[in-house]
Amino acid sequence: MPLYKTVENSETFQIYLWKIEESETWLSRDIVLTPHCQSRLEGMKSELHRRGFLSIRHLLAQAGYTDADLYYDEGGKPHLKDGTYISITHSFEFTGIILSKKQEVGIDIEKQRDKILRIAHRFTPVKEYRTLANDQALIRKLTMVWGAKESIYKIMGIHGLSFLNHIRVAEFDMRDGHTSAEVFLKGISRRFEVYFKEFEGFTLAYALSV
Repeated sequence: MPLYKTVENSETFQIYLWKIEESETWLSRDIVLTPHCQSRLEGMKSELHRRGFLSIRHLLAQAGYTDADLYYDEGGKPHLKDGTYISITHSFEFTGIILSKKQEVGIDIEKQRDKILRIAHRFTPVKEYRTLANDQALIRKLTMVWGAKESIYKIMGIHGLSFLNHIRVAEFDMRDGHTSAEVFLKGISRRFEVYFKEFEGFTLAYALSV
């Protein structure tokens, strides 16, 4: 299917999501890549990754941009040439972008999986969530916390930023779909608002710089 979903606040940000169901051939149609991005595409061994890469170019087109409008800095962070803030995500069959002309933004999509129970201690104090009713609830909440920290990490673009030690996500009720977060690192202190949406066993998190 083409565009899966849009989440828009016209004054601050726009989100475009894609569910990858098309072939690589279909996704290649009407897409012109820069030599750099063509090289990146050709270097991808996974067909799903190539399809995801191409679907993101279709999302850019939905927002009025082409691949030539996008560039990456030395740290791999994406930028748009007109100064609009952008963040990009890809997880299995979903891709997404978030854009804002007013504030820095980050986005992350994650599949809700048991694996997160095994790695949770690497990015958050797990004991804070042991009051949840069952493992499924814990998986959902930990996926939200990971997504929040990943989206903030994409905004910060600082190598060495620790999910566990430098990014704090405030306690939240999953039903609210919203929380706040702070980053503390080497004298840097920044605040963010984070929002969540769940669909088809996936969690979307997006962060807005305050």
